[in-house]
Amino acid sequence: MANKSKSKNKRPTARTNTKKAATGTWKVEKEEKVQLKALAKDERTWKIAGTTFLLVAVFLIISFVSYFFTWKQDFTQISRGSAILWDFDVSVNNLLGKLGALAAHFFIYKLFGVAAVLICTFFFVVGVNLMWRRRVFSVWRNLKYVTLGMLAGSAILAYLLPNEEFRYGGGVGNMIVHWLVASLGQIGAGAVLGLIVIAYFIWQFNPVFSFPGKLKRVNGAPPPEPVTAGAGDEPEVKEPEAVEKIAPVQEGAKLIIDVDVEKPKYDIKLVNKEPEVHAKEEEEGYERITVLKPGIKKPDPVIEKADAAAAQELNIPAAEKTGSVKQEEDLKLEINSDPIAPVQPAVADEKKKPYEPALNLRNYKKPTTDLLETHGSEKVVQDPNELENNKNQIIQTLRNYDIEIQKISATVGPTVTLYEIVPAAGVRISKIKNLEDDIALSLSALGIRIIAPIPGRGTIGIEVPNARKTIVSMKTLLASEEFTKSSHSLPIALGKRIDNKNFIVDLATMPHLLMAGATGQGKSVGINAILVSLLYSKHPSQLKFVLVDPKKVELSVYSQIVNHFLARLPNEEDAIITDTKKVINTLNALCIEMDNRYDLLKDAGCRNIKEYNAKFAARKLNPERGHMFMPFIVLVVDEFADLIMTAGKEVEMPIARLAQLARAVGIHLIIATQRPSVNIITGIIKANFPARIAFKVSSKIDSRTILDAGGADQLIGKGDMLISLNGEISRLQCAFVDTPEVDKVVDFIAYQEGYPEPFLLPEYIDEKDLEAAGDFDPDDRDSLFEDAARLIVANQIGSTSLLQRRMKLGYNRAGRLMDQLEQAGIVGPNQGSKAREVLIKTEAELQQHLDMLG
Repeated sequence: MANKSKSKNKRPTARTNTKKAATGTWKVEKEEKVQLKALAKDERTWKIAGTTFLLVAVFLIISFVSYFFTWKQDFTQISRGSAILWDFDVSVNNLLGKLGALAAHFFIYKLFGVAAVLICTFFFVVGVNLMWRRRVFSVWRNLKYVTLGMLAGSAILAYLLPNEEFRYGGGVGNMIVHWLVASLGQIGAGAVLGLIVIAYFIWQFNPVFSFPGKLKRVNGAPPPEPVTAGAGDEPEVKEPEAVEKIAPVQEGAKLIIDVDVEKPKYDIKLVNKEPEVHAKEEEEGYERITVLKPGIKKPDPVIEKADAAAAQELNIPAAEKTGSVKQEEDLKLEINSDPIAPVQPAVADEKKKPYEPALNLRNYKKPTTDLLETHGSEKVVQDPNELENNKNQIIQTLRNYDIEIQKISATVGPTVTLYEIVPAAGVRISKIKNLEDDIALSLSALGIRIIAPIPGRGTIGIEVPNARKTIVSMKTLLASEEFTKSSHSLPIALGKRIDNKNFIVDLATMPHLLMAGATGQGKSVGINAILVSLLYSKHPSQLKFVLVDPKKVELSVYSQIVNHFLARLPNEEDAIITDTKKVINTLNALCIEMDNRYDLLKDAGCRNIKEYNAKFAARKLNPERGHMFMPFIVLVVDEFADLIMTAGKEVEMPIARLAQLARAVGIHLIIATQRPSVNIITGIIKANFPARIAFKVSSKIDSRTILDAGGADQLIGKGDMLISLNGEISRLQCAFVDTPEVDKVVDFIAYQEGYPEPFLLPEYIDEKDLEAAGDFDPDDRDSLFEDAARLIVANQIGSTSLLQRRMKLGYNRAGRLMDQLEQAGIVGPNQGSKAREVLIKTEAELQQHLDMLG
């Protein structure tokens, strides 16, 4: 029984299916039918079919055009028909080979001539509709025009060009013309074809045929009497001042009154209807009625009745409906020559205008350069004696080591002069490079830097400090055309090159900046130069700063513009972040902001903040779906080394994540440190900060750490710096902006109206804070809680790393254990980099404490 039931559930074999086919129950055929129906509905099938039709259209048009030039050479071969497809010794000149030549010969020579080109449009229309699976073009309308066009076109071409060697009308055209000529003669056939052309033109364009206006009535001549038409016709009035209209007027339709000085009537038309609709309405019983002015005899009672209805439609007063002579004589017709434009609501006009974020602070004014000072003379001083002495000393030092040069030139900069030399043939560059200290000794210079060779110049450069140095004022750079007319998203004016040219770059393309330099070498001034540049170039709606200042005094001057340019965490009072714990929360909040912005970019279909803001400004994004204008966010960390020492990985990881991903969403980082060591500037940090600035450092190792090249240890300080950008290292003199100048700029901005509150970053809550804030739950404690407590009490060191090493735990579990120990009152609160205080001193006290906890 079991075997029998089991056999019923088995799938039928091929033999079983054969038997069922014989009895008329063929399941396989039914399944194939369903599959074919699904295949026909599949989107891919439609796209393949559409592509096929488009390729056929392209194939035909290419073969037709090629046939026009090669038909004479190929005529003998293609007249043989499809047999040439299998004859490999036959060749044709058509661009699409034998098949193209045969297709063109069939459609052009045998059928419709040149007019056969129209058939390509049919395949194109069908292909486009299939590709997009909707009615982009009307297939039947195109087919109608193609068919009529090929028939008429071939006949007209055959009639106009009957004796040409090329058959312009094709076989069908010649056949039609021969029949017409045999039936109607040459002139009659031409008249019929001309009638076809005229009829098509009238049908397609519907031209208006009008006669000139009637002559004006001579003064004193009696007005003509209205002429009443015969039975079944519309009454016609010859009165020049008659008004003619169509009634009834459809409700809601717009009316236009066309006035012609030469025409004695005013036509009232429905502009939202075609002429054939008017004709159809007349056929269905609509009356053409005439409203006459007083003194003119009405032609028919029917017109009088329709007149009342028309007057009611036009809201004419009751006195005018009854035909009051006095009132109508007193009325004057005012004719507006200008078209009446529809009144659009103000909201619609507002929506058409692009969104401007600066309108929120429409009265905000950017700082002026009058707030800044010019420090000394901006003109570079060239001392000919100094240049000549340095040249002679360089030449003499090189000759002492048997090195001859062919040419030497000098470029004087604000603080450094570049001497370019061309060595003689056969001189090794490395030999000159090794003489750096000897040349510095002969010149009695603080330190020189040899560039061997200068990229793209074919020379060797020797940078020698000037005896008299020139201060580069920030005012000069901000007033220059390079800055004021810059198209950069975030322009920053850093300083001047050795050739005295302004160095202005875009922070958005860097996209992040790493700065390093010893104490007192200009690092803080460089940060102020960058911030002041951005304050001079951007509106508060376009830019926000996140300022991290562990030293607590460097960036505090910018706290006054908190409601203009600064961003901060919710429920925080100070916008300038100085506490390490708040720095960690701020960095993680920036990561959340970055993720949120990427979600908005994904929803908007944009790749970067520039495309997104342009799309939002064009009002193509709905604010109700969370879209908003995104300002740039610039994170500035004044002393990164202090954060790494106190927080370590908790700071490095979010900064590395921001550096890797935040560029596209407009978040840029500027990190400065006075200790460019490998444990501070790690490989992860360096890999994501391609733009780096080095002020004077103490050793070659620090220079290689920050720039991956030497030279920063040879700088002379006081703003002398090297910048590595796009793989090239350039020497600059940093622009100088003093603290009182920064105060003036900040005060100028702070006195203006700002936003009600600062730009708020997303709220970030550390899980550790949540766990530490809760009460101790004995049931929820870790299974290793007591072991960890005994280990901490025995060693009297409340350290998470101790739990990791001794108990072989991960960082997260060891951290949770330490938080539970704090909640239980065994260890004290976190003290930053220091170990926690152990509150229980002996194991006996610990055991008693654990018993109390249960």
